Amino acid sequence: MAELGKVKLALVQFGGELCESVEPIERNVAHACELIAEAGAKGADLVVFPELFNTGYQLNVIGPHINELTEPEDGPSVTALRKAAAEAGVYVVAGIALFHGLTGVPFNSSVVIDRQGNLIATYDKQHLWALERFYFRGGDDSLVFQTDFGKVGVMICYDMGFPEVARTLTLRGADLIVCPSAWCAEDMDVWHINAPCRALENSVFLAAVNRYGEEQGLVMPGHTLVCNPRGGIIDELQEPGEAILYAEIDLGDVEKNRVTSPYLRDRRPELYEDVLL
Repeated sequence: MAELGKVKLALVQFGGELCESVEPIERNVAHACELIAEAGAKGADLVVFPELFNTGYQLNVIGPHINELTEPEDGPSVTALRKAAAEAGVYVVAGIALFHGLTGVPFNSSVVIDRQGNLIATYDKQHLWALERFYFRGGDDSLVFQTDFGKVGVMICYDMGFPEVARTLTLRGADLIVCPSAWCAEDMDVWHINAPCRALENSVFLAAVNRYGEEQGLVMPGHTLVCNPRGGIIDELQEPGEAILYAEIDLGDVEKNRVTSPYLRDRRPELYEDVLL
């Protein structure tokens, strides 16, 4: 178990099969559980998977089948991840399509599982990209969850392009923000701007975890990375392929950096009211 503030991240740059039916989901999740076991054996505290890791992302393919591919919170994918997290003694954040709340309405979600295998929270992507709005309902709340090493916020992919999302997570106490993603090759210049900016302007650690692979013309090149509270990229998977990025960080550095770079202290919210409407 990590000391308070110190955490070893295992950021899984997952490939997996693109799914037109439920059969490949089981294989994807079984492989993910193997990677959770591997990460736990290497001392990881928090294991993070990309957006829609168990189905693949290409909405031209999964979209017409989304109701078949989406699971409830007690479905087979979450159940398997809970078992793997408990056996490995790690926290898990994983992006999957979920039914909850409104029956029959899919959400592009991330589940949060603790070291004992409990499903402790879910987060629904707030900002839907392109075709997503035809298949998913957008979320309307932010998520910061407590761990034994500190507070972690969750956003998903396109959410990272909206400064308000990361700022809200920060103001709710997050010292680390994780961002499961399915970010395409042609927008990697934006990836390498958004992640450092969100970390710097909020003085937080930020871990952006991308898919890897080609899905019927949609290329997701990985480049999973971790930024420190000064916006510096402290580690990144540069080589193509499925891989796990291990990164050890100390969340105590957040408060130290907020003394030397006091963006949060020097905010003047009374000046921003008209632009937040």
